[in-house]
Amino acid sequence: FESRVEKYGSTVVRINVPPGPFMARDPRVVAVLDAKSFPVLFDVDKVEKKNLFTGTYMPSTSLTGGFRVCSYLDPSEPTHTKVKQLLFSLLASRKDAFIPAFRSHFSSLLATVESQLVLSKKSNFNTLNDATSFEFIGDAYFGVLPSASDLGTTGPTKAAKWLIFQLHPLVTLGLPMILEEPLLHTVHLPPILVSGDYKALYKYFYAAATKALDTAEGLGLKRDEACHNLLFATVFNSYGGLKVLLPGILARIAGAGEKFHQKLVAEIRAAVADAGGKVTIEALEKMELTKSAVWEALRLDPPVKFQYGRAKADMNIESHDAVFAVKKGEMLFGYQPCATRDPRVFGSTAREFVGDRFVGEEGRKLLQYVYWSNGRETESPSVDNKQCPGKNLVVLVGRLLVVELFLRYDTFTADVGVDLLGTKVEFTGVT
Repeated sequence: FESRVEKYGSTVVRINVPPGPFMARDPRVVAVLDAKSFPVLFDVDKVEKKNLFTGTYMPSTSLTGGFRVCSYLDPSEPTHTKVKQLLFSLLASRKDAFIPAFRSHFSSLLATVESQLVLSKKSNFNTLNDATSFEFIGDAYFGVLPSASDLGTTGPTKAAKWLIFQLHPLVTLGLPMILEEPLLHTVHLPPILVSGDYKALYKYFYAAATKALDTAEGLGLKRDEACHNLLFATVFNSYGGLKVLLPGILARIAGAGEKFHQKLVAEIRAAVADAGGKVTIEALEKMELTKSAVWEALRLDPPVKFQYGRAKADMNIESHDAVFAVKKGEMLFGYQPCATRDPRVFGSTAREFVGDRFVGEEGRKLLQYVYWSNGRETESPSVDNKQCPGKNLVVLVGRLLVVELFLRYDTFTADVGVDLLGTKVEFTGVT
């Protein structure tokens, strides 16, 4: 994207995006690649969001019980309102469960990290996080551990397989192109190959989410449609997000070094001491540097990098330097890291992790340019927009990871690499 911007001297460009013609009816998009043009994708008065969550193609509804789930619905569709209300209701009803559940599961994860460091001098965070995040989400959302159900310990593997069947047109496994193109990027993988895994996941949700499904019926949703939506929101949006989010935050904090760690230690331990030794919402709100560090990680490494919208009418899109005419029906595409690393907004350090970037009044003014949630960080999700219903929970979980680390350690070191969906982090030492 950056080479196209350079070639055309413009941050709004017309390009083709993957996948190819057997999966996507039309690969042509208008790419918006700066902080000023990108927010058009959030304006549901200007763009339609129907059937384009994954972009120019849509996975088979056979992967979601035959239903178009909330992520593929436009806010104008009645079911969108009902499902989003259900998700808001679920999050509100479980608000007191998130902090204790997170601390319990991730303190166990860090104990395992320490054991592995003793045995082999390194510990793969991603592998541990995949299992722990799946357990945490089931516990926090429904109060039922997936491992205590018929799923046992197979939940993360089944979830990962199901995710790949939806995202494979965009994924690169690093295989030779002669294999990868026909296998992943030419035709959809048959949903039948993952139907057994999906049924097992669905069985867990149908049993674990009884209260939420009762609420759904009160909102006018059928129980099975609500369950498929809860499964998608929990496994694709929440679990898929945490698989990428937490290693991304950890990598950035690791790279910031010991001096920055000392500042986090001082802030976190003082706030928790003031709260009587407990990690509370009030204590977390006092941790300004911790909040800033998480927002900075989300700015640099948003868990979902692509956003899409179809123009509802002829319109003009403004970049920093020009105005572009777009026709009704054209697909708009945003590659988020280009927008959130815009030097016209974030200056000469736009590509760097600056942990205290959002501290203080001037720092907070920049939050309107943090877009990871399919909306501005200064705005709130509602039934009328497509902003992530779990936006505030995601930021909370990110902060809790940092808090858990620095209540336990003075500093830590890690090797950072590349994983299938994002960043790979391996602990090499903790102090």
